[in-house]
Amino acid sequence: MTRVGRDFGDTMQKEAVPPVSADVVFTSSRFPNYKIGANNQIVEVKEDPKVLSMKEVVARETAQLLEQQKRLSVRDLASKFEKGLAAAAKLSDEAKLREAASLEKHVLLKKLRDALEALRGRVAGKNKDDVEEAIAMVEALAVQLTQREGELIQEKAEVKKLASFLKQASEDAKKLVDEERAFARAEIEKAREAVQRVEEALQEHERISRASGQQDIDELMKEVQEARRIKMLHQPSKVMDMEQELLALRLQLAEKSKHSLVLQKELAMSKRSEDNMYELDGTEALGSYLRICPCSERALELSECSFQWYRLSSEAGKKELISGATKSVYAPEPFDVGRILHAEIISDGQMTTVATTGPIDPAPGLGNYVEALVRRHDIEFNVVIVQMNGLDHSSQSIHVLHVGKMRMKLHKGKTTMTKEYYSTSMQLCGVRGGGNAAAQAAFWQAKVGLSFVLAFESERERNAAIMLARRFAFDCNIILAGPDDRAAPAT
Repeated sequence: MTRVGRDFGDTMQKEAVPPVSADVVFTSSRFPNYKIGANNQIVEVKEDPKVLSMKEVVARETAQLLEQQKRLSVRDLASKFEKGLAAAAKLSDEAKLREAASLEKHVLLKKLRDALEALRGRVAGKNKDDVEEAIAMVEALAVQLTQREGELIQEKAEVKKLASFLKQASEDAKKLVDEERAFARAEIEKAREAVQRVEEALQEHERISRASGQQDIDELMKEVQEARRIKMLHQPSKVMDMEQELLALRLQLAEKSKHSLVLQKELAMSKRSEDNMYELDGTEALGSYLRICPCSERALELSECSFQWYRLSSEAGKKELISGATKSVYAPEPFDVGRILHAEIISDGQMTTVATTGPIDPAPGLGNYVEALVRRHDIEFNVVIVQMNGLDHSSQSIHVLHVGKMRMKLHKGKTTMTKEYYSTSMQLCGVRGGGNAAAQAAFWQAKVGLSFVLAFESERERNAAIMLARRFAFDCNIILAGPDDRAAPAT
């Protein structure tokens, strides 16, 4: 056994291990973490076993791309392949770095082994055993490094193959995207051309239709005019014949109606007793007037008799006094429609009665005329003031009677005679007496102490004014009637 002298420490200090060459480049700032396993094999300790390598990440993403290739759009597929190509390039760069690091490790291990061999010849005892153990570890590390280099070469080949595949797939995807884009553009252009052709065809068809339609209308109008001219020259007008026939039928119907009324009156008179010396003359309808006439030689003059008119309901038969109707002439008003008129004649203390043969008939077309007036904003009638407060009015000028929804107004130009709202003191009815003009006159009491007798242009105007005023007053909860009349229904 070699004896170690006391100057061993000094010898070790003098003969130091030569330093590592300065051209060696280390990939890490610390020495790798190794430990000795079974059979003196060096095992590299993995720092984080959960972290996947770049190769595994690329392989997993490639598998996902292949699975999703059928359901991804062309653009998404191209994007995925580009990402895979970038990852493959990154993996290739990492492999190059590993190759450089492996070369550096070989150089380092060789220099370390040379240094340990030089040191083994200078030491003895336990230190020599330690040096030999270190040399064994370096040799085992070199063997393991060689194995890792083989694996690295194989991984490099696989990475190159994968990069080539991804590059080809990316190029195919780009080509497919370009083809699809070109096809879509071509389809869009075709669709635009088709739409333009359809629009042009529609415009042309519309233009032709307008021209042909106008031409057909002009030709048809010419044919109709020619047919009318020929018909007027060579054939009698059937329309004119029908109108003449209708006019003749209307005249016959009117004559038959008059004849029927005469027969009804004669029948009623024949049923009465022979002592009846008076009769009613006139049409029993709204818009006319009734006159009491003597029909017997024993009858006294009308000037020597007194008269009183009544209304009789056709259902209940109650007799209602018509206040102020004390003349031999009476013009029915709208309130009398549907009722029987009864007159009492007193002469020499004896009373004789006459009555209409039936209820008073409404005026033809008056209801429609009133409904048309209701829809108008302003309803005005031209009137002449005959009497004012029971006295004859000297002026015969035309005034305007305004019948509104809330009030009535009588004025001449800008001068207002009276303007009153509907109230319980207002009265409106037909004139009860007054000769042949009674059917065109109306009595209006605007308020207490102010009354008028107004003459209208026609019987229809007078009856329409009374009906409208009563209708508007009824809407205001006012019953508009004549003097001493009972509650009249809204007309």
